[in-house]
Amino acid sequence: MRTSKRALAAVVSAVFAAGSVWAGARDHQFASIDGGYLEMADWAGQPVLVVNTASQCGFTGQYAGLQKLYDTYRDAGLVVFAIPSDDFNQELGSAQEVKEFCEMNYGLDMPMADITRIRGKNAHPFYQEVRAETGFVPRWNFNKVLIGLDGEVVETWGSQTKPMSREITETVEGLLEKAGRG
Repeated sequence: MRTSKRALAAVVSAVFAAGSVWAGARDHQFASIDGGYLEMADWAGQPVLVVNTASQCGFTGQYAGLQKLYDTYRDAGLVVFAIPSDDFNQELGSAQEVKEFCEMNYGLDMPMADITRIRGKNAHPFYQEVRAETGFVPRWNFNKVLIGLDGEVVETWGSQTKPMSREITETVEGLLEKAGRG
């Protein structure tokens, strides 16, 4: 009988832990490309589009669309968060090179992490949680994860979906309306 009570307690704990995964997603910290850290908790209550990026990819031109999306909706509360990654061997050699490339070619001023692992056993804990919760793992550069007002994954998109696509803008607008900011 004791064993079944322990098993039940373990199951209940696991269920509560799984339910609180996204409450903790806002607690994630990323090294910033500018030095220091970016705290996702600072964006609580705001939609956040998290995008794994690379500077030497066929989709690198999406930086322009990401900046346009950010410019269009930032005053209403959207955060577009770029996370450079070399997991597909298409990123420049250092964070400084990435920063200069993005500023010179795209005028980026959105929040941007330092070069970060997004796949595999050494993936950043944020991406590990996304995978555990949704099964989503970036299959290439410029995959997108939209985090809702409550910290849960609302939607994911692959590289082919452009930042200013109707799919993304309508979903973002819906979240901003829900927050009373749209």
